[in-house]
Amino acid sequence: MQNLILIGMPASGKITLGVMTAKALGWDFLDTDVFIQSREGRTLKTIIRDEGVEAFGALESNYVCQLHPAHCVVATGGSVVFGARAMAHLQRLGRVVWLKVGLNELQRRIDSLTERGVLHQPGQTLDDILKQREVLYRKYAHTVVECAEKTPQQLVAELVGCVRFEAT
Repeated sequence: MQNLILIGMPASGKITLGVMTAKALGWDFLDTDVFIQSREGRTLKTIIRDEGVEAFGALESNYVCQLHPAHCVVATGGSVVFGARAMAHLQRLGRVVWLKVGLNELQRRIDSLTERGVLHQPGQTLDDILKQREVLYRKYAHTVVECAEKTPQQLVAELVGCVRFEAT
């Protein structure tokens, strides 16, 4: 199946660029966080508060493994990379692209980890989270798209190019 799977930190642009890229390709768009919320009937913050970080990770992996889209741009939650089974499934579904955004830009975009709903342990900083996740984003991505100093239109063109490359 041909799909474009976007991974990266919260506030990296997965949803914004995902919607724009899906429109450019004439494909569907799916946000895994919204999918989870709709199935659970509660917000991610509520799930994490009520069940904890580890339980949320298991839940996220289970829902992601239920996805079988075709010709779809999928924006994942930033923490999906902690689920090896979920990431293996996503890699089988299509091209996994890491939207790489640096710490300074993420700090500008994210006021509060808790308010933003960033999955984290008590005491973790944004820098800690980024360092922990970068290793996994690099591990699972077929392609890395550097987002620094590019317009949304340039990034969409690059993402569309990833699909065109996959098709050849």
